[in-house]
Amino acid sequence: MSLYKIDDVAKESGLTKRTIRYYEEIGVMPSPQRTDGGTRLYTWEDITYLKKVVRAKEVLGFSLQELHAYVATSDALNEQRFDYQQTIEVQERIEKLSKMETTLNEQLELIEQKLHSIHAVQSELEELRERVQTGIQRLQEQKQDQGASDRVQDG
Repeated sequence: MSLYKIDDVAKESGLTKRTIRYYEEIGVMPSPQRTDGGTRLYTWEDITYLKKVVRAKEVLGFSLQELHAYVATSDALNEQRFDYQQTIEVQERIEKLSKMETTLNEQLELIEQKLHSIHAVQSELEELRERVQTGIQRLQEQKQDQGASDRVQDG
């Protein structure tokens, strides 16, 4: 198994070394193994995990608190998948799949909440744009009316 130092992880994930350490500190990502000298050593799974965190933060616009919840449910889902694969009995498999469905619903709820917030901001901006467009139109009409009255006075 290949191990990577934090510089390699930063390049691969697009995060700064400081951010990676911070994510570890606040529990967004698990602590990696370390050498006797304290140097962090990451696996490819750690890098993949960080890429998922970056995607959730950038694409979904998650705050750190939301990231924490998203990552926790994502971790739970991975564990549940593993448990499911280890199970042979049909009833147990049904129970494991039901548990996975609940976890997926939790993740989808996080995304739905974010989408609701995004749509609210979008609606506010669209309303403001309409008001601006109405203002522009009103001022252009005033300008035309004023230009017509100036021509009548000059003529």
